[in-house]
Amino acid sequence: MPSLPLDDENLPLFTVGQVSSMLEIQQAFLRRLDTLGVVRPSRSSGGQRRYSRSEITVVQYVARLADEGMTLAAIRRVMDLEAQAGQLEAQLGHLVAQNGGLEEHIGELRARIAELEQRARQLAAERDALRAALAEAREQAGRPAGPPRPPG
Repeated sequence: MPSLPLDDENLPLFTVGQVSSMLEIQQAFLRRLDTLGVVRPSRSSGGQRRYSRSEITVVQYVARLADEGMTLAAIRRVMDLEAQAGQLEAQLGHLVAQNGGLEEHIGELRARIAELEQRARQLAAERDALRAALAEAREQAGRPAGPPRPPG
C-alpha cells in the first residue's frame, strides 16, 4: 500500500494561517522566523509559505523558547549549536564504530603474531634438533662435529 502524503513529515502542506491557528501564535511571528532564518518554510508555486510537520515542531520549540524570554537571535544560536552537537554526536558514533573495527583487527593481528611466534619457536627447535642429529652423525662417522673444512 503506498504511503499517504500526510505520512511524510517533511512534506510542506500547511499554510501560515493553519500553523498560526494550530500553535496559537501570530502569523507575524511565523513570518519573522522566516525573515531571520530561524525556520525557513518552503514556498508554494504562488509564493506562499508552506510548513511541514517537522518545521511545525521546530516552530513550536522556538515559540516555547521565546515564551521563556529568549530573543530570536539567541534561539537561532541555540538551534545552530544543537545542530552542531547532533553532527558531532554522529561523528562520534562513526568514530566509535571505526574504533571497534580497528580494535577487532588489532586483536586478529595480535593472534596472528602469536601464531607466527609459536611457529618460529617450533622451527628453531627443529633446527636445533637437526643440528644435534647432524653433529651426532658426524661423530659416528668419525668426522669432526663442525662444518667441513675447505680443501687447502
